[in-house]
Amino acid sequence: MAFNGIKFDTSVPGMVPWEIVTIYFIVGLAIVFYFARRFGLKSFTTIDLVYIAVGAAFSVVWEFYIGSFIGRFLPRTPFIGVGFWGRMFILLIVAALVRKPGTGILSLLIFNILSDLFFYGFGGEPMYTIYEALTYGLFLDLVIVASRGKLFGIGYKSSNGPSVATKTVVGLAILEGIIIGILFAIPDPIFYLGFFRPLISGAIVNWATIQFDFLAFIPGDVIIGILGALAGQRIAKAVGQ
Repeated sequence: MAFNGIKFDTSVPGMVPWEIVTIYFIVGLAIVFYFARRFGLKSFTTIDLVYIAVGAAFSVVWEFYIGSFIGRFLPRTPFIGVGFWGRMFILLIVAALVRKPGTGILSLLIFNILSDLFFYGFGGEPMYTIYEALTYGLFLDLVIVASRGKLFGIGYKSSNGPSVATKTVVGLAILEGIIIGILFAIPDPIFYLGFFRPLISGAIVNWATIQFDFLAFIPGDVIIGILGALAGQRIAKAVGQ
């Protein structure tokens, strides 16, 4: 059975079982929505949606124009991903401005729609959108929920004075940037190479490549995670948040 270029091949040797991926999606979404309601996190405002839409659009511009141009002058290696790093940096700034569950998923949803519309075409959909939104997007939303809406320490107040609060906020931004960086190193090797690519096209799964790519992605993603968190923190402060 095939649909829109998707083979739905679940028997490729070595691929991540579809049951595990499905359970992750269900449990991850349940955690986000449950704790969002429990912590009383608010729904999107109009300005939130503007931030998300503009961020997603600029991510497309960066990844397919600016990043791809810069990438021509750099060696092709898993350790360097200028296009992805730019998208990640922009996404973290948007998350810092909005700080509400669903920010990650909606941002990646819009990003994929625009990418398909102007560059890729819609072959293989909706699998590629599901992959992006429920890995990168869901990971970011889980961190937002874990921070109780105070992502990167934005909105944190300390009774011990402004100097202590500043140090704590910077520390939180760095810590959460590191966590997001590690999380963002997971989807491409494990979810895409280990599940979605064989599911869509029947591609061979090579766990040596998966392990190497995962470890190769971590340093750059962590650095961008920290820089994006600190930049998002400063920009949120600049707009009065």
